[in-house]
Amino acid sequence: MNLELIFNFGIGIKIIYISEGTFNMSNEQKKLTIYEIAKLSGVSVSTISRVLNNSPYVSAKTQAHVTDIINKYHFSPSSVARAMISNHTQTLGVIISDITNPYFNELYLEIQRYAVDYGYSILLCNTFYGGSSHGVSDSIPENTYFQMMLDKKVDGVLILGGEIDRNIISDSYKETLNRINEQIPVVILGQSIPDCNCIFVDRNLSGGVSALIHHLLALGRRRIGFVGGEEEVRTTTARLSAYKQTLQNLQIPLEPSLISLSNYYAPDGYLAMEKLLNQAESSPTAVVCINDAVAQGAIRAVADKGLRVPEDISVVSCDQFPSGEYTCPRLTTLDQQNSYLGRMSIMTLISAINNDSECIRISHNPRLIIRESCGAGLGYQFEQ
Repeated sequence: MNLELIFNFGIGIKIIYISEGTFNMSNEQKKLTIYEIAKLSGVSVSTISRVLNNSPYVSAKTQAHVTDIINKYHFSPSSVARAMISNHTQTLGVIISDITNPYFNELYLEIQRYAVDYGYSILLCNTFYGGSSHGVSDSIPENTYFQMMLDKKVDGVLILGGEIDRNIISDSYKETLNRINEQIPVVILGQSIPDCNCIFVDRNLSGGVSALIHHLLALGRRRIGFVGGEEEVRTTTARLSAYKQTLQNLQIPLEPSLISLSNYYAPDGYLAMEKLLNQAESSPTAVVCINDAVAQGAIRAVADKGLRVPEDISVVSCDQFPSGEYTCPRLTTLDQQNSYLGRMSIMTLISAINNDSECIRISHNPRLIIRESCGAGLGYQFEQ
């Protein structure tokens, strides 16, 4: 029989010394390690890991026995210990060019929701690459965040916007992406680019623009302008090209004076629209805005000129944001399915981390949402 010497210090701590040399504390005072749980269970540490991760390669008898030990000692493995054993930290790196932009904000909320459902935490990195609604002009180099993510041992990286959205991408940037992708999976929400081995979730950047223009023409609008969007960015290029191509297909003369590019925020929409309105002889009767934020700025500029939307000028948008239904007037816009894109992006990344060879395909078709800002609800057609 083992000889036990019990010392009670009167402060809720009980130390037990057993003659066989085992040192222990009461269950309430000491958190056991996975190695101690393995010893108590009479199995290997790898078996404990398999039980914790619900591996099918553990017998029901062993699963039940180990589970009883884990429950008895209230064992909860640390994230560090799990990472050492499984080589996974259950952490994802997400790089966003501007979290204040409603487009990226909506994407991120969906990404975070699904990441949590799959047991992942997120390391969010905001670069301010495209500016921001708060006027931040200094961007943070993506390379800084890439190194941070490697140092933090994230399981994979998801990139939303930034340099990857430029029309011309530097060779050094592509080389950096390829180098990271050799170590951990990298998923990019955007159009694929040559010589880049990352996984791409393609967006339909220009879809729906033609539908907007046809809708405005059906209402009688003829002088249709294009407002917002930064030059040399793929989203702007794709939507502007669709705008020009649609006019050409309809044999409507293209008027460069009706195009006013700027950026992606409400102040940019205001300035771009103001520029068009100052052209007294060539003001538009309708404008296609790059997104809802720009459209809101454009509507404010119209009002400041003493004009009305949609009576004097119709305003429509290429990209719906959550607030579009609450502007005055409500915005006619395109639902780009941003929530869906965020969900598919995170599922693609998790599949890559788990070496799932099944290809995830997306069906991304923007949907026209007709509200008040185009004038469709006024009950008559315009005659400009």
